[in-house]
Amino acid sequence: MRSLQRLVAAALATTQAAAAFEYNTFDGPGFPSCYNVSRVHDATSVADMAAVVKEVAAASSSSSSNSSAVGRVRAAGKGHMWYDTQCSDAWTVIVRTEQVAAISDFELAEGADQGTVWVEAGTTFFQLADYLHERGASVGYTLTNWNISFGGSVAMGAHRSSIREDSMVAAGVLAMDIIDGMGEVRRVVRDEGDDEWLAASTSLGLLGIIARVQLQVYPDTKVYAKQATLDEKDVLDGDIYGMIAPYATANLWWWPYKRKFHHRYYNPVPANSTPQEGFQNTFSVTELEAIAARTMLDSGKYLATSNMLAEEIFFGLWSKPNFREKTTNEEIEEWPVYGWNYDVLIGGLYPDQKAEWDYGLAGYTMELAFPMPLANKMLKRVRELFDDELKKGIIMTSTYRSGINIKFGKAYYDFLGQVTYNTTDGADWTKGAIMFDFPSFRPTIGDHKRFNEPFYHKVANTLIDEFPCRPHWTKNTREVFTRSVKNLDPNVSVPVRLTGVSLLTRCIMQHLRRFKAVRERFDPQGIYRNVIGEILGFY
Repeated sequence: MRSLQRLVAAALATTQAAAAFEYNTFDGPGFPSCYNVSRVHDATSVADMAAVVKEVAAASSSSSSNSSAVGRVRAAGKGHMWYDTQCSDAWTVIVRTEQVAAISDFELAEGADQGTVWVEAGTTFFQLADYLHERGASVGYTLTNWNISFGGSVAMGAHRSSIREDSMVAAGVLAMDIIDGMGEVRRVVRDEGDDEWLAASTSLGLLGIIARVQLQVYPDTKVYAKQATLDEKDVLDGDIYGMIAPYATANLWWWPYKRKFHHRYYNPVPANSTPQEGFQNTFSVTELEAIAARTMLDSGKYLATSNMLAEEIFFGLWSKPNFREKTTNEEIEEWPVYGWNYDVLIGGLYPDQKAEWDYGLAGYTMELAFPMPLANKMLKRVRELFDDELKKGIIMTSTYRSGINIKFGKAYYDFLGQVTYNTTDGADWTKGAIMFDFPSFRPTIGDHKRFNEPFYHKVANTLIDEFPCRPHWTKNTREVFTRSVKNLDPNVSVPVRLTGVSLLTRCIMQHLRRFKAVRERFDPQGIYRNVIGEILGFY
């Protein structure tokens, strides 16, 4: 029997090696998230996903002990995966979760201030928002972009921008079912004193496929969105915490060429206070807009003046509300905008438009999180880097339609989250984090490098080297992750040297070491291994 298993494993390995192909991000061909995919399985149920894992685990356990011979499984939702870090470079089976999207067990008693609902892995925020709105509920502020699945958003530590409210998606999770490396379903229940929960809360998918999630829900509310334009000096020298903390959710959009910021903020209002039902456009454009933007930004690969013009145009467009009245699809022209919670905070695509990536508007991304007490110092350092280029006669701009996105996160304790605390870097993360999210247009012509390409790498390297910071788990390159490891807690192979800190405290603070121990229990063969896990020393 054992020899038969070895023959099956060898046959699988041969087939997989011969048929390996790239799996792309939502940007399509030319944007691989995995290089060595043997097949893509469109799962239809939790049991179906578990069966695939058992198949790969069985083949791997009967093959060579060499880790390169072990098969991999990675779950894939609908979007939000950039760069080539989703998988390891060994052969991998992609399990697509899009069809595993049941919503069940909704409970919110009349007059209650909270309730619960279960969602399956591939359920997106847009799907759940519609379901809950019909029942007078929402997930509050623990939400993120419309096209992301709940399984994926919990795995990668997704979040809304807020310091006042819990905004990590995982903060709204009460329990989750994870398909471990043996294909068994394990239930992990919220318990801040349990390492399994603290690892599962931001797991990078390394513990297994998050198959089901139980979420906290609340009575649906209306909110307003309002935006102000600020001079750059008023932010860089101002009370950034005070600009963000009073609001349920808020963020800044930075326009470095114009030396301006947009400050957008949201708060709840009584549901009966306004009949307006605003709906936000997050990523949709018309074909004509897309062609015009792509043509202008492609020329910006060579001409700084094209990028300067682009920032002027984008700034003017973003100064206006990017909302329509949901009931009529009419443009809303004045701030503030009012509407139901999800529609205003996230929204989605307008019915007569497509997502920008469907028209070839793709971007490079880089996002790092910093402790809030260093917010002003970090932004001023970025300003210095822009000014250093200007001294050389090079004008750098934002090439993204909403500028550089400055987001915020309330402190939330787990092992790998961007806003966790009690870490060995000596920084105070308890006041939350500021996220520097720097998207930039990827030219569709030539070598696809940006105007003054070295500048972008200098920004990333400088911030990583000079500040305690943590990378966003999907918006950075392998190089950024590798360089960032020194800012993260040491793992078991790296000694901790903290003068005056007890051994017990050191153990409590070693997030990576504790995560690795949980990972080894859930996935002893490394079925769910990926590039980021390798860089962090989990294998």
